[in-house]
Amino acid sequence: MNDILMIMLCLFLIFCAVVVSFTKSTLSAIVIFYAYSLVMDIIWILMESPDLGITEAAVGAGVTGILFYATLKKINQIDLDFEPDMKKAEQTATGDKKENE
Repeated sequence: MNDILMIMLCLFLIFCAVVVSFTKSTLSAIVIFYAYSLVMDIIWILMESPDLGITEAAVGAGVTGILFYATLKKINQIDLDFEPDMKKAEQTATGDKKENE
């Protein structure tokens, strides 16, 4: 029973690694990374290495995931602040063209 569970978890890890490679959305990649880290945590616990399991849960799914999410939020914030400036520049350029015609 334990061997079958380990094989299924290892296959899920491989699946997560492949899926994250083809994911277009950064947020989806972060969620898949969370799942990968949590499954890796379960594998460490099943291998009777609770110290590595706790470390994987704290660092892999905890700190690293939060940093990825915070970075994604910051990047989107920068894009939102930059977008109105581009629209103003386009309107100015379009207005200048109409005046010249």
